Amino acid sequence: MPELPEVETVVRGLRAPLVGRTLAGMWYDWPRTIRTPDPADFAARINGQTVHAVERRAKYILCQLDHDILVVHLKMTGRLYVAADTAVHDADRWVHFYAQLDGGQQLRFSDARKFGFVALVTDFATLAPDLGVEPLSDDFTIALMQARLQRHHKSIKALLLDQNFVAGVGNIYADEALHRAQIHPLRAADSLNTAEIARLHTTIPAVLFEGIEREGASINWYRKPDGSNGSAQKFFHVYDRAGEPCLTCGSPIAKIRVAQRGTHFCPTCQPAPVAV
Repeated sequence: MPELPEVETVVRGLRAPLVGRTLAGMWYDWPRTIRTPDPADFAARINGQTVHAVERRAKYILCQLDHDILVVHLKMTGRLYVAADTAVHDADRWVHFYAQLDGGQQLRFSDARKFGFVALVTDFATLAPDLGVEPLSDDFTIALMQARLQRHHKSIKALLLDQNFVAGVGNIYADEALHRAQIHPLRAADSLNTAEIARLHTTIPAVLFEGIEREGASINWYRKPDGSNGSAQKFFHVYDRAGEPCLTCGSPIAKIRVAQRGTHFCPTCQPAPVAV
């Protein structure tokens, strides 16, 4: 699933072709793609509204319209791009929704697995009321992180995947941040000491900023709005490198399952928690 750097890259790539454009209707062929409101109301409300901004909250794409917010969640296989009405792209075979734009273009949502969705809301909080702090914001402080860690005994990797704890971090960047912080993914969240919390507070935004600079990780389905690849996957320290040497110490990277997700770490740099 695209994570914060991938979604941020999509948002930045959509601003130029979308901001200032007026919506002139929509088309869909898979009802569950439209989360809310019902398709008839969606079509009536979207028609004639202008896009004023394209922003990101967690892993959500938010297009600010005159009266509503057009929200898109890419989920596992979603792609969002602007194309001329007559243009044909490889991803079009999985387009299940598009918004018609003025000037003979469309905002197309391609989603092979059909897990993604679009929504039209007046207040984004009604769609995702419990999202956690943005890890690239000033609100993401050591004090806040320490206070929240102390409330949880589950593994730190599982907690980082919880969007109510910190918004936008997923499997890839959780593994990368934990490795750089030298913390084993199975460590209980409330067992981290002050130095470890400080390191993790530094590495989480660091790996996210690097992912944004490299325009996301093009593994599996993720592509930028222009169809090209990001390059973050070329710089992973541990993710998807099971059996390869750790870039820090040379030990083979291990892979286990944590919170039902494949999890990569270095057994030497990230020592296992001591059994009590």
